[in-house]
This record gives sequence, structure tokens and C-alpha cells, in this order.
Amino acid sequence: MAAGAAGLTQAGERATDAQPASVQCQQLGLSACPAPFDAVLPPAAAMLTWDPDSRVIGFRNTYRQYAGDVFRPLHGKPYPLPPAPHGMPAVRYRMDGRTLTLADYLRRQRVTGMLILKDGHVAYEYYGGGNTDTTLWTSRSVAKSVVSVLIGIAVREGRIGSIADPITRYLPELAGSGWDGVTLRELLQHVSGVEWNENYADPKSDFAHLTRCEAGPDPYSCVNQLVGSLKRTAGVRPGEVWSYNTGGAWLAGRVLERATGMTIAKYLESRLWSRFAMQNEGVWEALVRNEVDMGGHGFNATLRDWGRFGLFVANGGKLGTGEELLPADWIAQSVTWSRAKGSVTPQTPDGQYGYQWWFAGVDPARPGSTQANETARRTFWAVGIFGQAIAINPAEKLVVVQWSAWQKADEPASLYDEQALLVDALTRALRRAD
Repeated sequence: MAAGAAGLTQAGERATDAQPASVQCQQLGLSACPAPFDAVLPPAAAMLTWDPDSRVIGFRNTYRQYAGDVFRPLHGKPYPLPPAPHGMPAVRYRMDGRTLTLADYLRRQRVTGMLILKDGHVAYEYYGGGNTDTTLWTSRSVAKSVVSVLIGIAVREGRIGSIADPITRYLPELAGSGWDGVTLRELLQHVSGVEWNENYADPKSDFAHLTRCEAGPDPYSCVNQLVGSLKRTAGVRPGEVWSYNTGGAWLAGRVLERATGMTIAKYLESRLWSRFAMQNEGVWEALVRNEVDMGGHGFNATLRDWGRFGLFVANGGKLGTGEELLPADWIAQSVTWSRAKGSVTPQTPDGQYGYQWWFAGVDPARPGSTQANETARRTFWAVGIFGQAIAINPAEKLVVVQWSAWQKADEPASLYDEQALLVDALTRALRRAD
């Protein structure tokens, strides 16, 4: 999308700045316009190199930069998020020899939205950079965790026979490709053994190629060709090596779509968004509207609805009525970390990745890491580049949502340490306040 274009119409054509926001939102299929609705957007193809100010504008308008499928709450009564009975306690954590506060954290992490839920109550809510409670912020790879949950629902419904199934059962066109013989479990754990370069700083990486495909005139054909032509890493069998792979995550979304006969957005709407229920419409990036969504990222929703999704997971995949949507052991399976080569590190001695959920440990050389890593072992994360996150600690009934516009996609690593240190500090402060 060219800089200055205001969005995409329902037919995928470029909208012009002359169109009122309300008209553009109608063309996108939204019943109400999120705010703010910025007039000039940064070019989508350059997403990886936007400066932080452009990133704020781009991330809250990503739903306009690509074709998209709207998912709706269908007028159900939203899952309540009442205010916490006590005010937010003072939060302090140690980082690099300094004692820091929540206000310091917001500044250092370039936070544009934060929601802290304790016992299902709103303990803290913050909007920065001009964002509001109707802003649809893009998730980046937090969407992978949403897809993981939807796959669990499809397993419970019997639409997916088993995650031990080879993915060619659902995507027979991949027979004979580098993906042949890969199971859905291996796809979810990112241990397919298929070559993929996820380097966000390398303009020649597979991921950079993927972003250009998505911004191009025929995103489905481009992404399909890119991912379908990947080769198996020489000497590596599925299950042996962990290697983060957004191309494979797209295929996980395609398995879900083939198995259910619905787009990711429609399945999300019918199974979860309208039943938990959420408050606002959201948009999922589509490669072909109403046919193929982007399973590796592309989820755009409001801060509170991100939080409601986190609560659904923290509650073990149950609706407010107590009805279970997930297999009984799905969350436990999802956060059993792969011990494949590459997943185990000094910070993640038991592995760092499950069914598209992360373990986030603190560098053991960092002061205070022992306490923080005790909390980390009870917490799991949905993570997206440039600082997007949902941290979930079911034992503490704590959900923390973060929107950010980091300078770089996934570095320095200390930013991730800081996230885990803050969640540890929040856990202890809120426990004392009870």
C-alpha cells in the first residue's frame, strides 16, 4: 500500500483520503470505526523498517492495509471486566542496577496499551500514543497462539482427528514437498525440519519475503509459492530441531481452515468471539477475503478483547457458563515445552516453545533472576515482534496484555527479560494487595 493511502475497500481496492472514515469502515465490513482513524499510513511493504512513530500508526491501522475478514461478537453480552476492588499497588522491579516503576516500564518498552487483569478484574488499563479503547491493534505473532487455541477447539469437535495427523491429510497438495511427513504437532511446535529464515533484520530473509508477498497484488499465490517450495533441512528429521517458522504457522492456519471449512476469522467468531463473549469487532488479515486468512499473524482487536481472550485461556478454555471448548488437557499440552535442539537454552532449561505458546525466562546471570524465574515457570506467553504480548499465570489468575512499538523487532534481548521481570513484580504486588 502506498504511503498516504487511507485503506482498502471491501473489494481490496485502495481507498482515497477523500472518503469519510465512516464510508471506509463500512467498505471494510465494520459496523463502527475504530479510533483513531489516521489519514496517512506508512507503506505496508516496509513494515519491518518503520520508525517507532510510524509503527504506532501502522499497527493501529493494519486492519486497513490488507484485505481482511471481520469477526463479530454478534451482540452477545460481553464477558464482564469489572474494576478491581483495590487500586493498583505500587510496582517496582530491578533492572540493570536500578529500581524501576511501572511508569518507567511504559516508557522503556514504548508501550501503547497495557491491561492488567487480576481475578478477572481490571487492575490497570493504559493507552498511549493516541490509542483508545476502540483501537484495533495488530497482534503480529500473538495470533499464532489464537490459532493454537482454535485448533484445540477443532480437535475437541472432531474436525481435526489428531495433532499426530500428517498435515498432508488436510493439505494433500503438499505431498512430495518439504512438508511431506510433518505432523500437525510438529507444525505447532515449529520442529518441522523445513528450512526457513525468520531474521527480521535481513531484507533477503524468508520472513521479509513473506511481508512483501502480503503487501503485493496477489498475496495468496505469492505466499503459497514461497511456503510450498521450501525444502527440508539436510540431515534433519521432523521433531529434531526447533526453528521458529512463520511459514509453517501459516500452514497450521490452513489446516484449521481445511478441517473446519471456515476461514480462521469465521471459526473464531462462531466458536469463541460470539460465545465468550467479546465486546468489539475485530479483523483478521486475509490473503483471499472470505476464503484464506493469514495464520502466522493478522489478528487485530481491542485491548480489552485481547484481555478476554487471555482470560478464556487462563480459565482452561471454558466459557462463562462453565462449558468447556477445549480438550481437558489442551492447555497443559500446549505449554509442555519442546526439548528439541535449539529450544533449550540457559534461560529456558526446559525448553521455550509449545503449541505456539512461549516460556519466557530471565537470563540467569541477571540479578533477581531466581525469584523472577520461579514466577516464569507458572506463566506462559503469546508473543509478537515489536513488543506485543499476553502473559498468563493461571495459578495467580493474572493476565497481562501489552501493546508496544519497539525500535527493533525482537532485540535487544533485555526487553524480553524486562517483560518477565515486570510480570514477576506485578504478581508479587497484586498478591500482597489481596
